[in-house]
Amino acid sequence: MKQLAILGSTGSIGVSTLEIVEAHPDKFRVISLSGAKNLELLSHQIRQFRPKLVAVADPSDIPQLKGMLSGVDVEVVGGQEGLSAVATAPGVQMVVAAIVGAAGLLPTAAAIRAGKDVALANKEILVTAGHLFMELVKKHNVKLYPVDSEHSAVFQSIEGHRSEDITRIILTASGGPFRETPVENLQTVTIQDALNHPNWSMGRKITIDSATMMNKGLEVIEARWLFDAPAEKICVNIHPQSIIHSMVEYIDGCVIAQLGIPDMKAPIAYALSYPARVSTGVKHLDLTALSGLTFYKPDLERFPCLGLAYRALGEGESMPAVMNAANEVAVEEFLAGRISYLQIARLIEKTMDAHKASQISSIEEVLEADEWGRATAQDICARLQTGTLQ
Repeated sequence: MKQLAILGSTGSIGVSTLEIVEAHPDKFRVISLSGAKNLELLSHQIRQFRPKLVAVADPSDIPQLKGMLSGVDVEVVGGQEGLSAVATAPGVQMVVAAIVGAAGLLPTAAAIRAGKDVALANKEILVTAGHLFMELVKKHNVKLYPVDSEHSAVFQSIEGHRSEDITRIILTASGGPFRETPVENLQTVTIQDALNHPNWSMGRKITIDSATMMNKGLEVIEARWLFDAPAEKICVNIHPQSIIHSMVEYIDGCVIAQLGIPDMKAPIAYALSYPARVSTGVKHLDLTALSGLTFYKPDLERFPCLGLAYRALGEGESMPAVMNAANEVAVEEFLAGRISYLQIARLIEKTMDAHKASQISSIEEVLEADEWGRATAQDICARLQTGTLQ
């Protein structure tokens, strides 16, 4: 039985992970959990899965959560120290890193240093500190399993093959809700328009990233570190049906792809159970029912965020952390109704323009770059709102 810690149990990945645990109580046991603000859901998860240790992001929420857990034997902690305690809890064999944003950096690093394998769903970890985390993984001899459907597909497609035989990693993207929207019509995109993803059910932040294709840009940076591949060997194809989750091309011209219904439980389950597979309840793919599979190159005028991600990867060092921070601010401001959809990319680009990439040698320096990026993006956002930025 594999014993788990779940960082971000109340998010979409965390909820799906617990559904897999519930379906396979003979294979998985939850030792520790962390959640953010949804204390009602977190308390329900605690009562159902009976972890020994739970962390909340904000320590001020500890009394309220304890009050909701009368009669339940569980230790409740908070803040970054609490998250790291969850990630390093005795007995834990694998940590599911599903916290969104830079908040996942320190606890995931703590898990690796403690010798825990990691099922990685937090994009920002490799985006902002890829070389540092891959060095930690190697130093502490742990396994890093991708949870993103695209990276899981690549992982499955390279199994049994030599890395030196790979010519291209092809990440697929649905194109989101605006893949066919005339560029001039993007001026009037509403929040609800952007949240209306045609294929996937995800959290609000990730759904907006899918609409702008920043999520694919982040995945390009992740793939660079996960699979030790240079940017020029990683390309993106828009695939509206979301059936092929990604592909790997080899020197002999063969392409190996992983297919399946778009449901995150499949890649989560593979990360948890590797090298075995377990049933997930995901509907099986009926190829005869498909009307066709189509692919085309992304239009960077429609999706400028993808180009910004390639730029950040090219400049390297602190630039990806700054870009990621600016994106988080931009998405938050858009969802709050304070900037327009098109201003998301503009805010990110202006923040990157204001930054000179500097060497990153520690997670603390990553967090400093993240803080600088957020502060700068907030300043630029204020200027966008007042019309003082041309």
